[in-house]
Amino acid sequence: MTGEIIQSIRTPLTRANLNFRKENPGDPIGRQPIHTVYGGAQIFSSNVAQKMSSAALMTLKTYAPSAKALALALLPQESTPGPLWDQVYERVLDKLKREAVEDFRIDFEDGYGIRPDEEEDAHAQSTALEVARGMAENTLPPFIGIRIKPFNEDNVARSIRTLDIFLSTLLSKTGGVLPVSSNAQNTSSNQAMGQNSFVVTLPKITIAEQAQALASCLSQIEKKFGLESKTLKFELMVETPQSVLDHSGTSPLRKFIEAGDGRCIGAHFGTYDYTAGCNVTAQYQTMANPVCDFAKHVMQVSLAGTPIFLSDGATHIMPVGPHRESEGKRLTPRQQDENQNVVHRAWRLSDQHIRHSLATGFYQGWDLHPAQLPIRYATTYIFFLEGLEETTRRLRSFMEKAAKATLLGDIFDDAATGQGLLNFFLRGISCGAISEAEAKATGLTLEEIQSRSFLKVLEARKIGAKP
Repeated sequence: MTGEIIQSIRTPLTRANLNFRKENPGDPIGRQPIHTVYGGAQIFSSNVAQKMSSAALMTLKTYAPSAKALALALLPQESTPGPLWDQVYERVLDKLKREAVEDFRIDFEDGYGIRPDEEEDAHAQSTALEVARGMAENTLPPFIGIRIKPFNEDNVARSIRTLDIFLSTLLSKTGGVLPVSSNAQNTSSNQAMGQNSFVVTLPKITIAEQAQALASCLSQIEKKFGLESKTLKFELMVETPQSVLDHSGTSPLRKFIEAGDGRCIGAHFGTYDYTAGCNVTAQYQTMANPVCDFAKHVMQVSLAGTPIFLSDGATHIMPVGPHRESEGKRLTPRQQDENQNVVHRAWRLSDQHIRHSLATGFYQGWDLHPAQLPIRYATTYIFFLEGLEETTRRLRSFMEKAAKATLLGDIFDDAATGQGLLNFFLRGISCGAISEAEAKATGLTLEEIQSRSFLKVLEARKIGAKP
């Protein structure tokens, strides 16, 4: 009798459980860049990453020429910054020299504006040729893409035309090859996973049919050039109140992803359009406004368990001083001080915004100017390094005690926390904050960490595995 009851209950439940697993396959696989830099298509070139690297290094050396100067710029109350800042400064310098830009988006929307069709056609073609040139010369960032205009009635035709010209030009020039993340931070793991580095950004999505239309457009381009199905990926920009909650009071984000038919890999929050849509006045349109936290939390809850990367927005106050040197005319000491005060004030604001994003589970954001890059990395690195010793100790203890729940100090760890600890090292290694040697101090190998699954590590070690 018990067997019959179990079978009668198990059959429909198994079907439902398998369906849930299909709809929630787990976190995305591959490296997530910690930022996306947006730049207008009209000024894009194949060596944009090198130009931004030089500008970022110059800004750092001018306004924070030492670890102590950087620490005091961000945390002026600290009169004697600790040795951790020496590590941060050294790694920021290395990052800016080696890989200042992780992800770049060639912008045909807000950063480009409305232009005559002939002009946008020309830029769609010229930027594609620049990308092809960057591929040949290996000067592109690890990740790159194009932001088109929205798929609303006013812009959809122009948007599709730009996308078609760009991709057709690029694929014709490269023989059907797209950029790949061969020069990414953790190169070996990305190559092993074959991570595609090219993505199309669809802004201001409001209905699922827009994602469906973009998926159809990309499918047709794939067929035209003989690409494997779903090679072309896209990401969505969540920047309207209607994309957070629809007319029925539910979140449409899952529907947007499903409408993308397996092509959508990311969702980016648009701070300023969203706050404007919520009737927030310009003075309070910042990443710190509570209305943004609500929207981003809805994004997290709605897309939890899906292979979708989430990104925060940008700090709109640029760290650019009001005075510039001209030929034969140097800045006065007073002008230099005024420039430094402006830059440091903007840096502190960026630091606050980035820390808030990291603390609330958003590990990617936007940058709009090379002078923002030093703080993107400095804040991210200090976030990981200041917690490195404790997290290493907790993960090592967890593994040593065979994944049984353990009480260490006043922090209780369970299996879910084990995955969180592993994620800490995955993200820290990926962005350059944590070295491979530091990660190995946990007792895990680099291969185990890159497996991305705490349970798989335990199973491979035969710890806590079920018979």
